[in-house]
Amino acid sequence: MGEVKVHGIFAGPFNKRVELALKLKGINYEYIEEDRSNKSDELVNYNPIYKQVPVLVHNGKPICESIIILEYIDDTWESNTIPLLPKHPYQRSIARFLAKLIDEKVHIYFSHFLVFTFFLSNQLI
Repeated sequence: MGEVKVHGIFAGPFNKRVELALKLKGINYEYIEEDRSNKSDELVNYNPIYKQVPVLVHNGKPICESIIILEYIDDTWESNTIPLLPKHPYQRSIARFLAKLIDEKVHIYFSHFLVFTFFLSNQLI
């Protein structure tokens, strides 16, 4: 199995997706909490292009982007429980489409939530 680590942020929907997949597959992992405003050197080294979470590190090799990480988990631990994504190409494409749709909507709503929270906190001061 090897060493598995997940770099994420508290309540981050994309790293929660990765953590859920690992739990469903029965994979033990170490969770590393990142600070959005002060990213660790390790995170920047593992994801130098986007410098974002989630990052899955398996045996010292980083994998970035939650959907890509899910596919990696499915390919690497095939024999562990049921597959995360369907095997049939058409069904797999539908799953990818729905995941992308959710990604876009979650990002929009989460961004709106952060702006609203920031606005509200400034109004109360």
